[in-house]
Amino acid sequence: MIYVLIGAGAAWAVWNIIVFGMYATDKKRAANKQWRIKESTLILCAFVMGGLGAILGMYVLRHKTQHWQFKILVPIALVLNIAILVVGVYFSGVLPF
Repeated sequence: MIYVLIGAGAAWAVWNIIVFGMYATDKKRAANKQWRIKESTLILCAFVMGGLGAILGMYVLRHKTQHWQFKILVPIALVLNIAILVVGVYFSGVLPF
């Protein structure tokens, strides 16, 4: 069971790196006046276990921090992501309590 958790944790980390990269790509495209990634796609990726990458992308890159949808929805996505991770680890049976 521990290997499943390690694999899931690695997949979660990689996905968050990808989401952070999406924010970086969108910021670069915005600066170059190129085709952009839809805001709905960025928010959806945050809710699909990419909340940490999204919030880091917002505040490290200073991208989308003025949009109310991102100010509200991305932190909600992060809290839900953390709750899902905690529940998953708790019910996995790996913890002694």
